[in-house]
Amino acid sequence: MATFNIPRILISASNRSSGKTTLSIGLSHALAKRGFSVQTFKKGPDYIDPMWLCIASSRDCHNLDLFMMEKEEIISSFYTETREAEIALIEGNMGLYDGFDLDGKTSTSNLARILKSPIILIIDAQRMTRGIAPLLLGYLGFEPDIHINGVILNKVSSARHEKRLREAIGHYCGIEVLGALPNLPEIEIRQRHLGLVPVAEEERTCELVNKISEKVADSIDLVRIIEIANSALRLPILEKEQIEAKECFVKLGVAKDPAFCFYYPQNLTSIRRAGAELVFFDTLKDSFPDVDGLYLGGGFPEVFMDGLEENVNLRREIKKAVEHGMPIYAECGGLIYLSSSIEWRGEKREMIGSIPADIKIREKPKGHGYVVLKGKDGRLIKGHEFHYSEVVGLSNVDFAYQVLRGQGIDGVHDGIIYKNILASYTHIHASGTPMWAEGFVSSVKKGRWEK
Repeated sequence: MATFNIPRILISASNRSSGKTTLSIGLSHALAKRGFSVQTFKKGPDYIDPMWLCIASSRDCHNLDLFMMEKEEIISSFYTETREAEIALIEGNMGLYDGFDLDGKTSTSNLARILKSPIILIIDAQRMTRGIAPLLLGYLGFEPDIHINGVILNKVSSARHEKRLREAIGHYCGIEVLGALPNLPEIEIRQRHLGLVPVAEEERTCELVNKISEKVADSIDLVRIIEIANSALRLPILEKEQIEAKECFVKLGVAKDPAFCFYYPQNLTSIRRAGAELVFFDTLKDSFPDVDGLYLGGGFPEVFMDGLEENVNLRREIKKAVEHGMPIYAECGGLIYLSSSIEWRGEKREMIGSIPADIKIREKPKGHGYVVLKGKDGRLIKGHEFHYSEVVGLSNVDFAYQVLRGQGIDGVHDGIIYKNILASYTHIHASGTPMWAEGFVSSVKKGRWEK
Protein backbone atom coordinates (compact mmCIF):
# COMPACT_ATOMS: atom_id res chain seq x y z
CA MET A 1 0.00 0.00 0.00
CA ALA A 2 1.24 3.47 -0.86
CA THR A 3 2.08 5.66 2.11
CA PHE A 4 2.70 9.31 2.84
CA ASN A 5 4.25 11.33 5.59
CA ILE A 6 4.06 14.90 6.79
CA PRO A 7 5.64 16.31 9.94
CA ARG A 8 2.86 16.64 12.51
CA ILE A 9 2.06 17.15 16.16
CA LEU A 10 -1.13 16.82 18.15
CA ILE A 11 -1.76 19.27 20.99
CA SER A 12 -3.72 17.87 23.92
CA ALA A 13 -4.14 18.33 27.66
CA SER A 14 -5.27 16.58 30.82
CA ASN A 15 -8.60 18.42 30.74
CA ARG A 16 -10.46 21.15 28.90
CA SER A 17 -9.55 24.84 29.40
CA SER A 18 -5.89 24.00 29.98
CA GLY A 19 -4.56 26.22 27.19
CA LYS A 20 -4.71 23.95 24.11
CA THR A 21 -6.18 26.58 21.80
CA THR A 22 -3.85 29.35 22.95
CA LEU A 23 -0.85 27.09 22.44
CA SER A 24 -2.13 25.85 19.06
CA ILE A 25 -2.73 29.42 17.83
CA GLY A 26 0.69 30.52 19.02
CA LEU A 27 2.55 27.55 17.54
CA SER A 28 0.74 27.77 14.20
CA HIS A 29 1.48 31.46 13.79
CA ALA A 30 5.04 31.17 15.06
CA LEU A 31 5.77 28.40 12.55
CA ALA A 32 4.04 30.31 9.75
CA LYS A 33 6.17 33.39 10.49
CA ARG A 34 9.24 31.18 10.15
CA GLY A 35 8.23 30.29 6.62
CA PHE A 36 6.39 26.99 7.16
CA SER A 37 3.17 26.21 5.35
CA VAL A 38 1.10 25.09 8.34
CA GLN A 39 -2.08 23.04 7.96
CA THR A 40 -4.21 23.04 11.09
CA PHE A 41 -6.92 20.63 12.18
CA LYS A 42 -9.37 20.64 15.07
CA LYS A 43 -10.60 17.42 16.62
CA GLY A 44 -14.32 17.26 17.18
CA PRO A 45 -17.36 19.35 16.27
CA ASP A 46 -16.08 22.90 16.66
CA TYR A 47 -16.48 26.05 14.59
CA ILE A 48 -14.91 28.79 16.72
CA ASP A 49 -11.43 27.40 17.52
CA PRO A 50 -10.87 26.64 13.80
CA MET A 51 -11.60 30.29 12.97
CA TRP A 52 -8.71 31.34 15.19
CA LEU A 53 -6.43 28.63 13.81
CA CYS A 54 -7.30 29.77 10.29
CA ILE A 55 -6.15 33.31 11.14
CA ALA A 56 -2.99 31.95 12.78
CA SER A 57 -1.94 29.77 9.82
CA SER A 58 -3.55 31.72 6.93
CA ARG A 59 -5.14 28.43 5.79
CA ASP A 60 -8.57 26.91 6.38
CA CYS A 61 -8.63 24.74 9.49
CA HIS A 62 -10.37 21.41 8.97
CA ASN A 63 -12.26 19.29 11.48
CA LEU A 64 -11.57 15.64 12.19
CA ASP A 65 -14.38 13.99 14.11
CA LEU A 66 -14.39 10.36 15.19
CA PHE A 67 -18.16 10.24 15.67
CA MET A 68 -19.26 11.79 12.38
CA MET A 69 -16.39 10.40 10.28
CA GLU A 70 -15.06 6.86 9.85
CA LYS A 71 -11.37 6.06 10.39
CA GLU A 72 -10.72 5.84 6.65
CA GLU A 73 -12.39 9.22 6.11
CA ILE A 74 -10.18 10.76 8.82
CA ILE A 75 -6.98 9.58 7.11
CA SER A 76 -8.27 10.49 3.67
CA SER A 77 -9.21 14.02 4.75
CA PHE A 78 -5.87 14.44 6.54
CA TYR A 79 -3.98 13.35 3.42
CA THR A 80 -6.02 15.57 1.09
CA GLU A 81 -5.63 18.71 3.18
CA THR A 82 -1.90 18.30 3.91
CA ARG A 83 -0.66 17.65 0.38
CA GLU A 84 0.39 21.27 -0.08
CA ALA A 85 1.57 21.85 3.50
CA GLU A 86 4.95 21.38 5.19
CA ILE A 87 3.78 20.68 8.73
CA ALA A 88 0.44 19.80 10.33
CA LEU A 89 -0.86 20.79 13.75
CA ILE A 90 -3.90 19.04 15.22
CA GLU A 91 -5.65 20.53 18.23
CA GLY A 92 -7.48 17.98 20.36
CA ASN A 93 -10.63 18.59 22.34
CA MET A 94 -11.37 18.04 26.03
CA GLY A 95 -8.70 15.96 27.75
CA LEU A 96 -6.46 13.51 25.93
CA TYR A 97 -8.41 10.42 27.00
CA ASP A 98 -11.87 11.97 27.27
CA GLY A 99 -14.80 10.90 25.11
CA PHE A 100 -18.41 9.87 25.52
CA ASP A 101 -17.61 6.14 25.17
CA LEU A 102 -15.90 3.96 27.76
CA ASP A 103 -13.43 2.38 25.31
CA GLY A 104 -12.08 5.75 24.13
CA LYS A 105 -12.87 5.34 20.43
CA THR A 106 -13.93 9.00 20.20
CA SER A 107 -11.05 10.34 22.30
CA THR A 108 -8.19 12.56 21.19
CA SER A 109 -5.80 9.74 22.05
CA ASN A 110 -7.49 7.52 19.46
CA LEU A 111 -7.20 10.26 16.85
CA ALA A 112 -3.48 10.40 17.63
CA ARG A 113 -3.34 6.62 17.25
CA ILE A 114 -5.11 6.72 13.86
CA LEU A 115 -2.87 9.52 12.56
CA LYS A 116 0.28 8.07 14.19
CA SER A 117 0.91 11.54 15.56
CA PRO A 118 3.34 12.54 18.29
CA ILE A 119 1.49 14.21 21.19
CA ILE A 120 2.47 17.31 23.09
CA LEU A 121 0.62 17.67 26.37
CA ILE A 122 -0.08 21.08 27.90
CA ILE A 123 -0.75 21.09 31.64
CA ASP A 124 -2.38 23.87 33.63
CA ALA A 125 0.20 23.91 36.40
CA GLN A 126 -1.14 26.69 38.60
CA ARG A 127 -1.18 25.73 42.29
CA MET A 128 0.70 22.52 41.45
CA THR A 129 4.29 21.39 42.18
CA ARG A 130 5.31 17.77 42.94
CA GLY A 131 1.75 16.64 42.24
CA ILE A 132 2.35 17.07 38.52
CA ALA A 133 4.41 13.85 38.55
CA PRO A 134 1.64 11.31 39.34
CA LEU A 135 -0.63 13.16 36.91
CA LEU A 136 1.87 12.75 34.09
CA LEU A 137 2.75 9.18 35.07
CA GLY A 138 -0.91 8.28 34.77
CA TYR A 139 -1.15 9.86 31.34
CA LEU A 140 2.06 8.24 30.14
CA GLY A 141 1.02 4.77 31.27
CA PHE A 142 -2.71 4.70 30.57
CA GLU A 143 -2.45 3.88 26.85
CA PRO A 144 1.20 2.93 26.28
CA ASP A 145 0.83 2.54 22.51
CA ILE A 146 0.37 6.28 21.93
CA HIS A 147 3.36 8.60 22.02
CA ILE A 148 3.39 11.57 24.39
CA ASN A 149 6.65 13.19 23.33
CA GLY A 150 6.74 16.26 25.52
CA VAL A 151 4.95 18.46 28.00
CA ILE A 152 4.40 22.22 28.13
CA LEU A 153 3.64 23.87 31.45
CA ASN A 154 0.95 26.54 31.45
CA LYS A 155 0.17 29.33 33.92
CA VAL A 156 3.49 29.04 35.71
CA SER A 157 3.64 31.75 38.38
CA SER A 158 7.41 32.30 38.73
CA ALA A 159 10.88 31.01 37.87
CA ARG A 160 10.91 29.20 41.22
CA HIS A 161 7.59 27.54 40.43
CA GLU A 162 8.88 26.41 37.04
CA LYS A 163 12.05 25.03 38.60
CA ARG A 164 10.12 22.90 41.08
CA LEU A 165 7.84 21.55 38.34
CA ARG A 166 10.78 20.67 36.12
CA GLU A 167 12.57 18.93 38.99
CA ALA A 168 9.54 16.78 39.82
CA ILE A 169 9.00 15.82 36.17
CA GLY A 170 12.68 15.10 35.63
CA HIS A 171 12.98 12.96 38.76
CA TYR A 172 9.80 10.89 38.39
CA CYS A 173 8.58 10.97 34.80
CA GLY A 174 11.40 11.00 32.29
CA ILE A 175 9.46 13.13 29.81
CA GLU A 176 10.87 16.23 28.19
CA VAL A 177 9.60 19.65 29.24
CA LEU A 178 9.40 21.73 26.08
CA GLY A 179 8.65 25.05 27.70
CA ALA A 180 6.61 27.00 30.23
CA LEU A 181 4.01 29.71 29.68
CA PRO A 182 3.27 32.27 32.38
CA ASN A 183 -0.25 33.29 33.33
CA LEU A 184 -0.92 36.21 30.98
CA PRO A 185 -4.51 37.54 31.04
CA GLU A 186 -3.64 40.05 28.30
CA ILE A 187 -3.36 37.29 25.70
CA GLU A 188 -6.53 35.45 26.71
CA ILE A 189 -9.33 35.38 24.14
CA ARG A 190 -12.73 36.43 25.45
CA GLN A 191 -15.28 33.67 26.03
CA ARG A 192 -19.05 33.38 26.25
CA HIS A 193 -21.72 30.67 26.34
CA LEU A 194 -20.54 28.65 23.28
CA GLY A 195 -16.80 29.03 23.94
CA LEU A 196 -14.36 31.55 22.51
CA VAL A 197 -15.67 34.71 20.87
CA PRO A 198 -15.51 34.26 17.06
CA VAL A 199 -12.83 36.18 15.19
CA ALA A 200 -15.43 38.40 13.48
CA GLU A 201 -16.39 39.85 16.87
CA GLU A 202 -12.91 40.39 18.25
CA GLU A 203 -11.48 43.75 17.19
CA ARG A 204 -8.01 42.72 18.35
CA THR A 205 -7.85 39.46 16.38
CA CYS A 206 -4.55 40.02 14.54
CA GLU A 207 -3.02 41.77 17.53
CA LEU A 208 -3.95 38.89 19.82
CA VAL A 209 -2.67 36.23 17.44
CA ASN A 210 0.65 38.07 17.13
CA LYS A 211 1.00 38.52 20.89
CA ILE A 212 0.19 34.86 21.54
CA SER A 213 2.69 33.68 18.94
CA GLU A 214 5.41 35.96 20.30
CA LYS A 215 4.89 34.67 23.82
CA VAL A 216 4.86 31.05 22.63
CA ALA A 217 8.01 31.56 20.56
CA ASP A 218 9.75 33.09 23.59
CA SER A 219 8.64 30.36 25.99
CA ILE A 220 8.66 27.13 23.94
CA ASP A 221 11.49 25.21 22.27
CA LEU A 222 10.32 25.51 18.65
CA VAL A 223 13.33 23.59 17.33
CA ARG A 224 12.39 20.57 19.43
CA ILE A 225 8.73 20.92 18.42
CA ILE A 226 9.79 20.66 14.76
CA GLU A 227 12.05 17.69 15.51
CA ILE A 228 9.20 15.90 17.25
CA ALA A 229 6.89 16.65 14.32
CA ASN A 230 9.48 15.15 11.98
CA SER A 231 9.49 11.91 13.99
CA ALA A 232 5.92 11.04 12.95
CA LEU A 233 5.49 7.66 11.25
CA ARG A 234 4.16 7.14 7.74
CA LEU A 235 0.45 6.75 7.06
CA PRO A 236 -1.36 4.76 4.35
CA ILE A 237 -2.80 6.78 1.49
CA LEU A 238 -6.54 6.27 1.66
CA GLU A 239 -7.46 8.90 -0.86
CA LYS A 240 -11.11 9.06 -1.73
CA GLU A 241 -11.93 9.03 -5.39
CA GLN A 242 -12.43 12.67 -6.23
CA ILE A 243 -15.76 13.39 -7.85
CA GLU A 244 -15.10 15.69 -10.76
CA ALA A 245 -16.49 19.12 -10.01
CA LYS A 246 -19.66 19.76 -11.94
CA GLU A 247 -20.26 22.84 -13.98
CA CYS A 248 -22.08 25.42 -11.87
CA PHE A 249 -25.78 25.26 -12.62
CA VAL A 250 -27.27 26.98 -9.55
CA LYS A 251 -26.42 30.03 -7.48
CA LEU A 252 -26.58 29.42 -3.74
CA GLY A 253 -26.70 32.30 -1.28
CA VAL A 254 -24.69 31.68 1.91
CA ALA A 255 -25.22 33.96 4.91
CA LYS A 256 -21.67 34.77 6.07
CA ASP A 257 -21.29 37.51 8.66
CA PRO A 258 -20.86 37.93 12.44
CA ALA A 259 -24.37 36.54 13.07
CA PHE A 260 -23.92 33.45 10.86
CA CYS A 261 -20.39 32.08 10.70
CA PHE A 262 -20.60 28.35 11.50
CA TYR A 263 -19.68 26.54 8.29
CA TYR A 264 -17.30 23.62 7.85
CA PRO A 265 -14.92 24.31 4.93
CA GLN A 266 -15.63 20.76 3.70
CA ASN A 267 -19.34 21.57 3.47
CA LEU A 268 -18.76 24.61 1.29
CA THR A 269 -16.23 22.75 -0.86
CA SER A 270 -18.63 19.83 -1.33
CA ILE A 271 -21.44 22.15 -2.37
CA ARG A 272 -19.20 23.83 -4.93
CA ARG A 273 -18.12 20.48 -6.33
CA ALA A 274 -21.77 19.44 -6.59
CA GLY A 275 -22.40 22.31 -8.99
CA ALA A 276 -23.25 25.42 -6.97
CA GLU A 277 -21.76 28.87 -7.25
CA LEU A 278 -21.65 30.32 -3.74
CA VAL A 279 -22.79 33.90 -3.26
CA PHE A 280 -21.94 35.16 0.22
CA PHE A 281 -24.07 37.88 1.77
CA ASP A 282 -24.31 39.79 5.06
CA THR A 283 -27.67 39.49 6.82
CA LEU A 284 -26.95 42.62 8.86
CA LYS A 285 -26.51 45.03 5.98
CA ASP A 286 -26.92 43.46 2.52
CA SER A 287 -29.94 43.26 0.27
CA PHE A 288 -31.35 39.99 -1.03
CA PRO A 289 -28.87 38.30 -3.42
CA ASP A 290 -29.76 37.06 -6.91
CA VAL A 291 -29.70 33.33 -6.09
CA ASP A 292 -31.68 30.10 -6.54
CA GLY A 293 -31.49 28.90 -2.94
CA LEU A 294 -30.09 29.72 0.51
CA TYR A 295 -27.76 28.07 3.02
CA LEU A 296 -28.23 29.62 6.47
CA GLY A 297 -25.63 28.21 8.84
CA GLY A 298 -25.25 28.46 12.58
CA GLY A 299 -23.94 31.36 14.58
CA PHE A 300 -25.13 33.90 17.11
CA PRO A 301 -28.36 35.50 15.87
CA GLU A 302 -29.30 36.34 19.47
CA VAL A 303 -26.22 38.53 19.86
CA PHE A 304 -27.07 40.40 16.66
CA MET A 305 -30.86 40.29 16.87
CA ASP A 306 -31.15 44.10 16.76
CA GLY A 307 -29.26 44.28 13.47
CA LEU A 308 -31.14 41.33 12.01
CA GLU A 309 -34.48 42.95 12.85
CA GLU A 310 -33.38 46.33 11.46
CA ASN A 311 -32.59 44.86 8.02
CA VAL A 312 -36.32 44.78 7.26
CA ASN A 313 -36.01 44.59 3.47
CA LEU A 314 -33.85 41.47 3.56
CA ARG A 315 -36.23 39.72 5.96
CA ARG A 316 -39.21 40.57 3.79
CA GLU A 317 -37.49 39.39 0.61
CA ILE A 318 -36.44 36.08 2.17
CA LYS A 319 -40.00 35.49 3.44
CA LYS A 320 -41.36 36.28 -0.03
CA ALA A 321 -38.85 33.86 -1.58
CA VAL A 322 -39.94 31.13 0.85
CA GLU A 323 -43.58 31.58 -0.09
CA HIS A 324 -42.63 31.32 -3.76
CA GLY A 325 -40.84 28.02 -3.13
CA MET A 326 -37.15 28.93 -2.76
CA PRO A 327 -35.18 25.93 -1.34
CA ILE A 328 -33.48 26.79 1.95
CA TYR A 329 -31.25 24.63 4.14
CA ALA A 330 -30.80 26.04 7.66
CA GLU A 331 -28.85 24.83 10.68
CA CYS A 332 -29.52 26.08 14.22
CA GLY A 333 -28.88 29.83 13.86
CA GLY A 334 -30.50 29.72 10.45
CA LEU A 335 -33.54 28.01 11.96
CA ILE A 336 -33.76 30.83 14.53
CA TYR A 337 -33.54 33.49 11.81
CA LEU A 338 -36.39 31.86 9.84
CA SER A 339 -38.68 31.84 12.89
CA SER A 340 -41.19 34.53 13.82
CA SER A 341 -39.25 36.06 16.70
CA ILE A 342 -36.37 35.64 19.10
CA GLU A 343 -36.43 36.45 22.82
CA TRP A 344 -33.24 36.78 24.84
CA ARG A 345 -32.54 38.38 28.22
CA GLY A 346 -35.94 40.01 28.38
CA GLU A 347 -35.75 41.51 24.88
CA LYS A 348 -37.75 40.32 21.87
CA ARG A 349 -37.04 40.98 18.18
CA GLU A 350 -38.80 40.06 14.96
CA MET A 351 -37.15 37.59 12.61
CA ILE A 352 -38.19 36.45 9.11
CA GLY A 353 -41.42 34.74 10.15
CA SER A 354 -41.39 31.84 7.70
CA ILE A 355 -41.31 29.09 10.32
CA PRO A 356 -44.51 29.35 12.41
CA ALA A 357 -42.85 29.40 15.81
CA ASP A 358 -40.97 31.65 18.23
CA ILE A 359 -37.54 31.15 19.74
CA LYS A 360 -36.58 31.65 23.36
CA ILE A 361 -32.94 31.65 24.47
CA ARG A 362 -32.52 29.92 27.84
CA GLU A 363 -29.81 30.29 30.46
CA LYS A 364 -28.71 26.66 30.16
CA PRO A 365 -28.13 24.50 27.06
CA LYS A 366 -31.24 22.85 25.65
CA GLY A 367 -29.24 20.57 23.36
CA HIS A 368 -25.54 19.78 23.58
CA GLY A 369 -23.59 16.89 22.07
CA TYR A 370 -23.65 14.35 19.30
CA VAL A 371 -26.87 13.58 17.45
CA VAL A 372 -28.16 10.57 15.52
CA LEU A 373 -31.15 11.15 13.26
CA LYS A 374 -33.27 8.73 11.27
CA GLY A 375 -34.62 10.03 7.97
CA LYS A 376 -37.93 9.06 6.43
CA ASP A 377 -36.06 6.68 4.12
CA GLY A 378 -34.51 4.93 7.13
CA ARG A 379 -31.07 6.44 6.56
CA LEU A 380 -29.11 7.34 9.68
CA ILE A 381 -27.46 10.75 9.89
CA LYS A 382 -24.81 11.66 12.45
CA GLY A 383 -24.24 15.25 13.54
CA HIS A 384 -23.99 17.48 16.58
CA GLU A 385 -25.91 20.25 18.32
CA PHE A 386 -25.13 23.02 20.80
CA HIS A 387 -27.96 25.43 21.43
CA TYR A 388 -29.42 27.39 24.30
CA SER A 389 -32.54 28.16 22.28
CA GLU A 390 -35.91 26.47 22.35
CA VAL A 391 -38.66 26.39 19.73
CA VAL A 392 -42.05 27.36 21.17
CA GLY A 393 -45.51 27.44 19.63
CA LEU A 394 -44.58 25.40 16.56
CA SER A 395 -47.53 24.29 14.43
CA ASN A 396 -48.51 23.12 10.95
CA VAL A 397 -45.13 21.69 9.94
CA ASP A 398 -43.73 18.30 9.09
CA PHE A 399 -40.43 16.87 10.29
CA ALA A 400 -37.65 15.29 8.27
CA TYR A 401 -36.04 13.29 11.07
CA GLN A 402 -36.68 11.14 14.09
CA VAL A 403 -34.15 11.83 16.86
CA LEU A 404 -32.43 8.65 18.06
CA ARG A 405 -29.75 10.48 20.03
CA GLY A 406 -29.80 14.10 21.12
CA GLN A 407 -32.48 16.73 21.61
CA GLY A 408 -33.31 18.25 18.22
CA ILE A 409 -36.52 20.31 18.23
CA ASP A 410 -38.39 18.48 20.99
CA GLY A 411 -36.39 15.37 21.89
CA VAL A 412 -38.27 13.33 19.29
CA HIS A 413 -38.11 15.27 16.03
CA ASP A 414 -35.68 17.46 14.14
CA GLY A 415 -35.62 18.98 10.68
CA ILE A 416 -38.61 21.31 10.30
CA ILE A 417 -40.13 21.09 6.83
CA TYR A 418 -42.14 24.06 5.62
CA LYS A 419 -42.57 24.81 1.91
CA ASN A 420 -39.03 24.12 0.58
CA ILE A 421 -37.34 24.87 3.91
CA LEU A 422 -35.41 22.21 5.82
CA ALA A 423 -34.37 23.73 9.16
CA SER A 424 -32.65 21.67 11.82
CA TYR A 425 -30.82 22.12 15.11
CA THR A 426 -28.38 19.43 13.97
CA HIS A 427 -25.13 20.44 12.30
CA ILE A 428 -23.85 17.89 9.82
CA HIS A 429 -20.38 17.40 8.33
CA ALA A 430 -20.22 16.71 4.60
CA SER A 431 -17.35 14.22 5.03
CA GLY A 432 -19.53 12.08 7.26
CA THR A 433 -22.81 12.55 5.37
CA PRO A 434 -22.41 11.03 1.90
CA MET A 435 -24.29 12.72 -0.93
CA TRP A 436 -25.60 15.54 1.30
CA ALA A 437 -24.14 18.24 -0.92
CA GLU A 438 -25.29 16.57 -4.12
CA GLY A 439 -28.79 16.17 -2.71
CA PHE A 440 -28.92 19.78 -1.55
CA VAL A 441 -27.75 21.21 -4.87
CA SER A 442 -30.08 18.91 -6.79
CA SER A 443 -33.03 20.09 -4.69
CA VAL A 444 -32.10 23.71 -5.41
CA LYS A 445 -31.96 22.95 -9.12
CA LYS A 446 -35.34 21.19 -9.08
CA GLY A 447 -36.99 23.79 -6.86
CA ARG A 448 -35.86 26.95 -8.65
CA TRP A 449 -38.34 29.61 -7.73
CA GLU A 450 -39.90 32.17 -10.01
CA LYS A 451 -38.32 35.51 -9.22
